[in-house]
Amino acid sequence: MAAPSVFLYPGAGSDRHHARLLAIENRVTARTSRLDFPYRKESRTGPPDRAPKLMASIRDDLTKISRRRSPLIMGGHSMGGRMASMVAADVDGAGPVKNLAALVLLGYPLHPPKKPDKLRVEHLPDITVPCLFISGTKDEFGTPEELEQWTATISASVEHIWLDGARHDLKGRDALIADAVAEFVQRITRQPPMLPRLSHRGQTKV
Repeated sequence: MAAPSVFLYPGAGSDRHHARLLAIENRVTARTSRLDFPYRKESRTGPPDRAPKLMASIRDDLTKISRRRSPLIMGGHSMGGRMASMVAADVDGAGPVKNLAALVLLGYPLHPPKKPDKLRVEHLPDITVPCLFISGTKDEFGTPEELEQWTATISASVEHIWLDGARHDLKGRDALIADAVAEFVQRITRQPPMLPRLSHRGQTKV
């Protein structure tokens, strides 16, 4: 199998140079791209662009590998992972992502803090590739119970890794996260595993 490609996107308040994305790039034995959204490339202040523009940016990034036959893993932290998952679910109507093998979603923002009724879950049933969710047990954007309830609607295998006591920023867990993502990527792309395999819809607390 051809060497996989990994596309990683940052959260709304960060950029491609975030230490966590760098840690994953250094740990994953695959061609890895850390990518910014347009508002970061333009060094604009203020809130991120709206979802259609963010998804269009991901589609533009995907054109760079359109001729490759290698498996692709997409994801990122918070908003970056959410946008990648929406593209994977074809929310923008641009069609299936070629050779998409899996999603890696770090601190998935299930809802805004203290607004559990503002769920961001409509597209989840349309995801058809394996997903790895790495989240903190104290994440103010969604409790473990909430996230497990809604990820059960995904039409593919789901694995959860819970970082005990971590909040949404997953601070101080970069090395552990990088190891977990590297193991997942190797396993999904049928390379020799590095760590014990998680079972289907597996859940690990660390």
